[in-house]
Amino acid sequence: MLKATVVGNVWATRRIDGLPSGALLEVEVDSGTRLVALDVLGTGIGEHVLVATGSVAASYFPTPHPPIDALVIGAIDDISGPRDTTALDDSPATDVPYASSATPMKEQI
Repeated sequence: MLKATVVGNVWATRRIDGLPSGALLEVEVDSGTRLVALDVLGTGIGEHVLVATGSVAASYFPTPHPPIDALVIGAIDDISGPRDTTALDDSPATDVPYASSATPMKEQI
């Protein structure tokens, strides 16, 4: 599981039939690496999220498992204890709607 920040949307006007409904987001993990993750929770730009990768991400969905390599599995509300404060900015994001609800968002295509 990776801790990441949503940095952008990825728009794909054509998708394979087996790809589940959800938004494709560009996320940046704490190491600075960026990747594209499927988001079924409805998180937005600037939010801090947990991302599952590899076969674990695909196995969340029923068989046959879709070709998903990264999946947003949670929105981070808070982190307690000692940490590297450069990884997460604790200031509130004023332009990001609150999206901790587990209700899937509508497909963006």
